[in-house]
Amino acid sequence: MIRRVVRQSKFRHVFGQAVKNDQCYDDIRVSRVTWDSAFCAVNPKFVAIIVEASGGGAFLVLPLLKTGRIDKAYPTVCGHTGPVLDIDWCPHNDHVIASGSEDCTVMVWQIPENGLTAPLSEPVVVLEGHSKRVGIVTWHPTARNVLLSAGCDNLIIIWNVGTGEALINLEDMHPDVIFSVCWSRNGSLICTACKDKKVRVVDPRKGKIIAEKDKAHEGARPMRAIFLADGNIFTTGFSRMSERQLALWNPVRVTAVSVTSRSQTRHRMCTTSTRFPARSPKEAWATCLKEA
Repeated sequence: MIRRVVRQSKFRHVFGQAVKNDQCYDDIRVSRVTWDSAFCAVNPKFVAIIVEASGGGAFLVLPLLKTGRIDKAYPTVCGHTGPVLDIDWCPHNDHVIASGSEDCTVMVWQIPENGLTAPLSEPVVVLEGHSKRVGIVTWHPTARNVLLSAGCDNLIIIWNVGTGEALINLEDMHPDVIFSVCWSRNGSLICTACKDKKVRVVDPRKGKIIAEKDKAHEGARPMRAIFLADGNIFTTGFSRMSERQLALWNPVRVTAVSVTSRSQTRHRMCTTSTRFPARSPKEAWATCLKEA
């Protein structure tokens, strides 16, 4: 008689415990817009959440310690004329946040020291350069006042927020919708995931694609790609059979280090992003732009 060897999970006796309601952010009407976004962003002082709003787009900014039931009349950041699709806190200033919207603009906001006491409708700067909705905004990890935006016009723009000018336009690199963009740890490269099923590594200063992987995930659903601290690229996507896949890639050879698949019917997708501590580059970003 052959005995089966069953692998025991090291987490089989680990159980989660639900947090009490008074320690949660309760009664928030999260946006129902059809866009693959995290819909929230957090820093050491505040948590921002994109919410439903009539007549335009808005998001809440709450102090981290303000838990419990949130009043429906709580003031919001509400300067966009279309739904807000993405938000990102500045890594160099805990009171500055950027937002991208269906109104084709990017706005940068200054949050008061103690949070909002009244609706905020006047941004510090409005960045206009996209012809279609802006679904991705992400700050440079090491250089101040440098912000990246990506829109459904398949265009990536890198902005100088201090002057409101576009520093770099990355055109004709993506033939379809860009699902995700992530800076490398020192900000010298970006990796992108596109609807054409390719993962690309781009040097934005040279305006060149230095590596790409075709059919990183063969499924038709959105995929995401991020740089890890060691320089490898981690992606999430789907197989042809709609199985959730996780993959680790070597960005130099663009070869798979590891691929894991699990049935979507058994496991719900939960997409998160992690910001790693910034590593100081050898040269300032502004200097690199001048030399490019």
